Amino acid sequence: MLKIYNTLSAKKETFYPINQKQIGIYVCGMTVYDYCHIGHARILVMFDVIVRHLRRNFPSVKYVRNITDIDDKIINRSIENKEPIQTITERFIKAMHEDEKSLYVLAPDVEPRATDSIDQILYIIESLMKKNIAYQGNNGDIYYSVRNFENYGKLSKKKLDELKAGNRVNIDTNKKDPLDFTLWKIAKPNEPSWESPWGAGRPGWHIECSAMSTYHLGNNFDIHGGGIDLVFPHNENEIAQSEGANSCSFANNWIHVGFVNINDEKMSKSLNNFHTIRDVLKKYDGQTIRYFIISSHYRSPLNFSYDNLDKAKSSLRRLYTAIRGLDASESSMNEISMRFDYATNFNKALNDDFNTPIALSILFDIAKKINSQREKDIQQAQALSKLMKKLGSYLGILTTDADVFLKQGCDISAQEIDKKIKLRNAAKAKNDFSLSDKIRDELLQFKIILEDKSDGTTSWRIK
Repeated sequence: MLKIYNTLSAKKETFYPINQKQIGIYVCGMTVYDYCHIGHARILVMFDVIVRHLRRNFPSVKYVRNITDIDDKIINRSIENKEPIQTITERFIKAMHEDEKSLYVLAPDVEPRATDSIDQILYIIESLMKKNIAYQGNNGDIYYSVRNFENYGKLSKKKLDELKAGNRVNIDTNKKDPLDFTLWKIAKPNEPSWESPWGAGRPGWHIECSAMSTYHLGNNFDIHGGGIDLVFPHNENEIAQSEGANSCSFANNWIHVGFVNINDEKMSKSLNNFHTIRDVLKKYDGQTIRYFIISSHYRSPLNFSYDNLDKAKSSLRRLYTAIRGLDASESSMNEISMRFDYATNFNKALNDDFNTPIALSILFDIAKKINSQREKDIQQAQALSKLMKKLGSYLGILTTDADVFLKQGCDISAQEIDKKIKLRNAAKAKNDFSLSDKIRDELLQFKIILEDKSDGTTSWRIK
C-alpha cells in the first residue's frame, strides 16, 4: 500500500484514491518571467518520480501542472525589458520545456495557462460573491473575505488572530479586513486585462490555481503538490477559494517538496547564490543533476553545492560502470526478480512516501552483486543488469547506454583516444612496454581509464 505524508493531516497516511481507475494530481507550476532555477528543478524532478510511480500502480493518472503567465512579476519584467508580455512568457515557457527535457522529466498530461482560464476564474469569483465570501473593495478590486471561511488555516496550521497580529503594519483601507486577499484586480493603464462583471481587470495569483485544478480534475481530487514555500499563503488560499465556492473538499492529499539551500544557505538572488538549471547544465549532465536531486528525500532540505554534484556524478558512474557491457533476456531478468527481493524492496521504498534514497541504495546492492558475479556467472550478472536498468528507469536514471554515458565530459576526442589505443596495442605487441605505459599515462591525464583484456585494449571510460 502506498503511504504519503499529507501536509493537511501532518502525518503519513495510506493513500486511498477517489477513483481507483484514474488518479488526479495537480502541481503548482512556474511563473514564467525568468529561467527556471535549481529549486524549480527539484519540483520538476520529484513530481516526475512521483507520477512515474503512480502510473505503475494505477490504471490511469492525470497529471496537471499549470503555467502562470500573468502576474505582477511578469508585468514588472515587461516594463523593465520594454518587451511585450507574451514575448517574455513564450520565451521562458520554451526554456522551461528545454530544461525539463534535459532533466529527463516527462511532460504533464495537461499544462493549462492562466490566460486561457479566465472564464473558469470568473466563474469561481462569481460563486464566491453570491455566497458573500467575496466582496468589491473601495478601489474596485474583488477580495476574498477570510473570516467568512470557517476552516481558514487548516493546511498551514495558522490561526486567524495570530495572522492579524502580523498584519498591523501597512493596512490596506480598500479591504474590510487586513487578512483578505485579492481575487480580481481592476486594470491599470497599459496593463493586460479581461472583461468581467466588475470591470476590466486581471486575476490574482491564488485564484488561477483554484480555477485550473478544479476545471481539469474536478472539485475534489486526489493529490495537490508544490514547494513547501507555497503552503502559506498560496495553497491555503486555494483551499479557501475552492471549498468556499464548491462546498466540498478540495484536494485530499497535499505533497510538499522541501527547500533547496546553496552551500547550506538559503538560495537568494540578494546573496548571489542563485543558480539556474541551464547554468548548472553547462557543467553537469541532466542525469547527474537528477540523481543529485533524488538522492535526498523530497521532504528534506536539499543542499546544493558543486562538491555534492561531483559526488552524485561519481555515484551515478558507479552504477553505469556495473551494467556496462551486460545485456540479458526479459525471461532471465524475471527469474532474477523472483530469486532475489530487489524489486520488492525497491517498490516498498517508493511506497513508503516515495523514499528515493532507499530505492537508490537497492540499486547499489544490485551493482555490488553484479560486480561479484561478472566473472563467476555472466548470465546472472546480465540478468541483474537488466533488472537494475529497469528499476533505474522508474527513477528516470540509467536510461542512457552505459558506454555512451561513461564517455561523457571528455576533454579529448574519441577519435584521438582510439588512435592512441591502437598505438598502445601495437607497442605492447612489440613488447615496447615503456611506450605502452607512456600512452596509458598520457590518457590518464585526461582522466581516461583504459580497460585491458587478454587480447588487448579496446574499451575505455572516464575516471
